[in-house]
Amino acid sequence: MRDQPVPRAVIVLMGIAGAVVALFGMREVASILGPVFLALVLVIAVAPVRGWLDGRGAPAWLQVAVPFLIVVLVLLGMVAVLTFSATQLAYLLPTYAEQFQRLLADAQSYAGSLGIGSEQINQAIQAIDVGRVVGVAQSLLSSLVGVLSSLFLVVVLLLAMCLDAPVTGRILAGRLDSKAGMVTALTTFAHKTRRYLIVSTVFGLICSALDVAALSFLGVPLPVLWGVLALITNYIPNVGFVLGLIPPALLALLDGGVKQMLLVIGAYCVINVVVQSFILPKFLGDAVGLSTTMTFLSLLVWTFVLGPLGAILAIPLSLFARAVLVDSDPSATWTAALISGTQAAPEAAPSTGDAKQPAEPPPAPASAPEHASPDPASSGQANDRPAVDESSAEPRR
Repeated sequence: MRDQPVPRAVIVLMGIAGAVVALFGMREVASILGPVFLALVLVIAVAPVRGWLDGRGAPAWLQVAVPFLIVVLVLLGMVAVLTFSATQLAYLLPTYAEQFQRLLADAQSYAGSLGIGSEQINQAIQAIDVGRVVGVAQSLLSSLVGVLSSLFLVVVLLLAMCLDAPVTGRILAGRLDSKAGMVTALTTFAHKTRRYLIVSTVFGLICSALDVAALSFLGVPLPVLWGVLALITNYIPNVGFVLGLIPPALLALLDGGVKQMLLVIGAYCVINVVVQSFILPKFLGDAVGLSTTMTFLSLLVWTFVLGPLGAILAIPLSLFARAVLVDSDPSATWTAALISGTQAAPEAAPSTGDAKQPAEPPPAPASAPEHASPDPASSGQANDRPAVDESSAEPRR
């Protein structure tokens, strides 16, 4: 009775309950947890710069200052572009009120030609208000101010982590020889996160530059804003492309009509589908280690926990959770294979199984007669063959 194991169903239920409690707890401290993890991801992204400076014999203060300044300048430049462009958008939207009403009138006449009742059309038109659209833009600006206020916290955390990065790296390198599970898992997490960020950033910049060129050619206002938005949404898995397409498509509809909107949608689809669906997987490969289903679930979960910042950091957050909960446990190989959607775990089984044993016996019969005759201790088939040879030799004598 004392050795009776805990039922598997109880373990699963306890794990689910613990996960729910942990997620809701992280949601309550999202304003702190989000900037902390963002700073950690940024420090991991610029770690090769610190390693390069260390290999060149640079002083310790330079190894801290250069990566810190790179990250801060990139963040400040991106925030400055977003702030300036969003301010222009807030002033630009009210000027499209006349075009918006004309589009509504065209939609009303088209719906009437299809036999839709005028009362239903009027109710739908009354529900749409340009003032609400402007209000949404203003709320976005206020949320941007909130991001700016948390930017100070991110910068302070960046400085602290950059100062601790050399010591932390030496500690982890010292424990790496002992094959500690957690150290190996965290090292793998940092490597995968860095590769994901570098490859996604490079191809995001390519897509953004092409999007800006296409929008400028089509005459859509504020092309730089939509290019930066496309770069940010590039880090959102599965639905980032759609989120980056909706604002410029709607603005193209207001500015140039349905034809211009369709051209914008077509240009975005050609650029992003070709780059992200055909070229990006060849360079990114299997670095993420998450299946398509797990990627989408991670987007839903981390958006629920941390909001928009969780959507951007969904992949690094899932990689960190996998490193701590799965990769650090040597007995969780089946779970790791299920999360990554690969067949790596089943391929390792034949090394200890019986699959390779049938391939070994074929050489044994050929070598058995050679070892049977000189071995006096063998009394099986080796003793039977000499008896046959002697009986066949007597008639010859």
